[in-house]
Amino acid sequence: MILAGGEGSRLAPLTGTRAKPAVPFGGQYRIIDFVLSNFVNSDLHKIYLITQFKSHSLSKHVQRCWRIAGLSDKFIDMLPAQMNTGSDWYQGTADAVYQNLNHIKSHNPDLVCVFGGDHIYTMNVRDMTFFHERYKADLTVAAIPVPVEQAHQFGIIEVDDNGRMIGFAEKPKDNVKTIPGNPDYVLASMGNYVFTRECLVRELLDDHDNEMSDHDFGKDIIPSLYPRANVMVYDFSTNFVPGRQENGYWRDVGTIDSYWEAHMDLLSKNPPLDLHNQDWPIRTYIPPYPPALIAYDRDSREGQINNSMMGVGCVCHDIVMQNSVVGYNVKIGDNTRITDSVILPNVTIGEDVVLNRVIIDKRVKIAPGTRIGVNREEDMKRFKVTESGLVVVSRGAEVGF
Repeated sequence: MILAGGEGSRLAPLTGTRAKPAVPFGGQYRIIDFVLSNFVNSDLHKIYLITQFKSHSLSKHVQRCWRIAGLSDKFIDMLPAQMNTGSDWYQGTADAVYQNLNHIKSHNPDLVCVFGGDHIYTMNVRDMTFFHERYKADLTVAAIPVPVEQAHQFGIIEVDDNGRMIGFAEKPKDNVKTIPGNPDYVLASMGNYVFTRECLVRELLDDHDNEMSDHDFGKDIIPSLYPRANVMVYDFSTNFVPGRQENGYWRDVGTIDSYWEAHMDLLSKNPPLDLHNQDWPIRTYIPPYPPALIAYDRDSREGQINNSMMGVGCVCHDIVMQNSVVGYNVKIGDNTRITDSVILPNVTIGEDVVLNRVIIDKRVKIAPGTRIGVNREEDMKRFKVTESGLVVVSRGAEVGF
């Protein structure tokens, strides 16, 4: 059960017309492709995607890319909010699964994985299920260390020497429990859970009857469960993915800054997330565009592209690009300079444009001579600008015309 209904308000305006899991990432992917690839690569093929907010873009992408044909017991199905159990939409993450208990019961599984659909990472899910079974857990929660200043964004875990959960606080603002011996870090829940079926069904039924509950896994289910059940904590840094050189990369791209930083991670000298790992491919849908065309003036050769990624269908001549990720079917005019930027697919950029620390959403058109990311005051009149100075151009905008 993949929770893919996130509104993603902190990622606005990228989530203006799409749910957070449908936001493009890495030039040609969507965020949802990472968790789906993790399950398919782990040979787990009974997958439900629970959706709610602005799900059309996500649904269209899944239909194009994630069809599992052949055996009837393999599927990836969308579960939009349908008011299956009453007159309410999904009231929380736990309620979203509760309203679809009929699907779980129809398959009668031993274990149920409940994962988030809006993070960037690679993970062998079977490694976590083996851990769950080895310790005969009722619930296993995947966890990763994060800086203590980010504790308010996560569920924070305490564990004993055997890896069993002995404390949990959802997004604490003070009195944060740090990792013993490491006061700069806390142990954060990744929002990925493995339940025994009996435990999950029992807890969801009890939670539904509790009128005081927010019907959320982090706020209600886990704090109630760990004192009276065997709740184990899975160390994500031990997860083994074939072909991966380093363990433990995971990003909650919940803000514009973290979204941009995750792209810059792809361009680092030794990328912690290896998109070229053919032993663990990230699958996606790419329209049938021709190879990228990159050309320079043969006499002057003034163009230069360095430490950047560019998708199929792109066309550019005599540009200067540094530390940038460009999606497919992007047209870039002559003498344009692009630095530290993320450009989503189907964008047209005119000649003599300057882009510095800019995120450009799909189907944007930028007029010749435009400057973005150069004058903060001018940018704030037209675009969203983060505190760190990143500029975001909304989907479909026509800039400078």
